[in-house]
Amino acid sequence: MKRAGRLCLGLACLLIAVWLVAPTLVIIPISFTEKKSLAFPPSGFSWQWYQNIFASRDWSRSLVNSIQIAAIVAVLATVLGTMAALGLERLKPRTSGLIRAALMTPMIVPGVVLAIGIYAVYLDAHLVGTWTGYVLAHTLLALPFVVIAVGANLAVLDRRLETAAASLGASRLSTFFTITMPLILPGILSGALFAFVTSFDEVIVALFITSPQLKTLPVQIFSSMTRDTDPTVAALGTLVFAATTLIIGAGLLLGSPKGRKQ
Repeated sequence: MKRAGRLCLGLACLLIAVWLVAPTLVIIPISFTEKKSLAFPPSGFSWQWYQNIFASRDWSRSLVNSIQIAAIVAVLATVLGTMAALGLERLKPRTSGLIRAALMTPMIVPGVVLAIGIYAVYLDAHLVGTWTGYVLAHTLLALPFVVIAVGANLAVLDRRLETAAASLGASRLSTFFTITMPLILPGILSGALFAFVTSFDEVIVALFITSPQLKTLPVQIFSSMTRDTDPTVAALGTLVFAATTLIIGAGLLLGSPKGRKQ
């Protein structure tokens, strides 16, 4: 009876996984089509859409822009988010709850409403279509994810370790880098990854603050899909899917007991 229950549960999990992944897997064969169409099933076989990613100045430049902006945002949001999480952990529960709710606002407020507000502020500050504008806006959106990830690690942190380090003469800065930071490092790395992905995938705010001179990849994809059905989008999606799978697989491998022993 237990075996049958486990089998049914495993089958249900497999079906749910297939249902979630299937729409993404469809783009893989489409990216190799010969025709300039997103029809499924595709006809023929061609690498031309992968070549177009690097041959087309618009696609290659927008991809590089997204990677560069996301990398800067990941660093900035991780530093600010970690500092915010550390500060919240040391405040009184009521004050901490109010500030935490304020920090979570970008996750709660609809993206369009937030984008309109950012656009209105950026018009006066002349930040529309600038690197600074993109970095600040994306950092605002990524910050809550870092606070949540780091805060989860701080919640289970044994404070007696910090007290023991202080009793042995360690300064607060030394205690943080030798005791606290190594223990919350998984949360920091998770927050950095979430911040990078949030910036790389963001499209709503980017559409409001973009310019012809500075476009991110999601904006370029949106513009391409509104003009024509370019299979280059499918090729890009396939590359992003492959890169994400490799990163997650490497993280799981390194996080496993066998990976840590090696």
